[in-house]
Amino acid sequence: MMLNAHLKVLRKLYERLKENNVNWVVTGSLGFALHGVPVEPHDIDIQTDKEGAYEIEHLFSEFVVEPVGFRESRRIRSHFGVLIIDGIKVEIMGDIQKKVNDEWEPPVDINKHKRFVQIEGMEIPVLDLEYEYQAYLKLGRVEKAKMLEEFLEERGKR
Repeated sequence: MMLNAHLKVLRKLYERLKENNVNWVVTGSLGFALHGVPVEPHDIDIQTDKEGAYEIEHLFSEFVVEPVGFRESRRIRSHFGVLIIDGIKVEIMGDIQKKVNDEWEPPVDINKHKRFVQIEGMEIPVLDLEYEYQAYLKLGRVEKAKMLEEFLEERGKR
C-alpha cells in the first residue's frame, strides 16, 4: 500500500522542510495513506500558506517543473507549483481557497487541522481526516468524501 518511492521522497521533503520554518502538511492520497486509509498514492500533495509555497519552490529549486504561481479554477484557487523528485510528482498548494455558493472562502488555516503521523522515525504533518472529508464535500468530490466518511465510521471517529 505505502509505496517506498513515496516515502523516500517524503523523507527528502521532511528533512529539508524541518530545518526551515515552513508551515506545511501532506494532503490528498498520501495524507490519507499516512492515516491508514487503504489508498494507493499517485503523487504527493503539500498544502502550505502563500509564503510557504514560494519557500518550498526555492528550497527544492532543482526539482521545479512548474514554477509556483497563482492559479484559479472553477472551485479552487491557490499558489500552485509542481516538483518532480525521483520521478514522483509533488504538488505545492499555498493559501488554498475553495469557492462555495459563488463565494471564495478565506484561505485554509492549516494549523487548525494539522495532525502528526509517526512513520519511519519522521513526524509527518497531515490534515485531519474529518476536515478532509468536509473539504471534499464542499468541492463536490462525493466519491472521495464517501470513502473518507466510511473509513472514519469504521474507526468509530464519526
